[in-house]
Amino acid sequence: MPRPNVKEQLIQAGLKTLLKRGFNGVGVQEITEQAGVPKGSFYNHFESKEALGAEIVERYGMNSTRRAVLLDKTVPPLERLRTHFDALNETFVKSKFERGCLLGNFSAELANQSAVIRESLAKLFERWTKDLEVAIEDAQADGAVSSDRKASDIAAFLLDAYEGAVLRARVQRRRAPFDRFMTLAFEKILT
Repeated sequence: MPRPNVKEQLIQAGLKTLLKRGFNGVGVQEITEQAGVPKGSFYNHFESKEALGAEIVERYGMNSTRRAVLLDKTVPPLERLRTHFDALNETFVKSKFERGCLLGNFSAELANQSAVIRESLAKLFERWTKDLEVAIEDAQADGAVSSDRKASDIAAFLLDAYEGAVLRARVQRRRAPFDRFMTLAFEKILT
């Protein structure tokens, strides 16, 4: 039987605990306990909790399902965008609004605290914005979305608005912010 990958166990345990309690609310000991590995194993793979946090942000951004939905040229672009945001919404609703977006959570908690994590977040926001931009450009090319605004500006605005909707849904513990986002995004912005 193959040995479990300790680094992967630490990353998965870190993701789970950091999403639940926040970066500053979790120590290395709690992460290693969650992973079921000795504390010393942590430092064989990561020089610090900050290094683990940056790795988790990178992994979080490599969500191939999210990217595949947005970039699938066999599906009409507005349908790709709607499917993307609907799937995200359902993830947060299923968590009973207890779990936010790791990007939003880390941005609020760590942007002024960790340059390493801030840089990882900036790269991920840029990649996500670019993926949205591709779908919007495709919608503009087929006439489904007006070309009077740059696709990059629309993409950045949608991401900014969506992250705000996630925060508000967590505070209110209801899906109304998601519904408002979807209505305005698809009936007013993406027209």
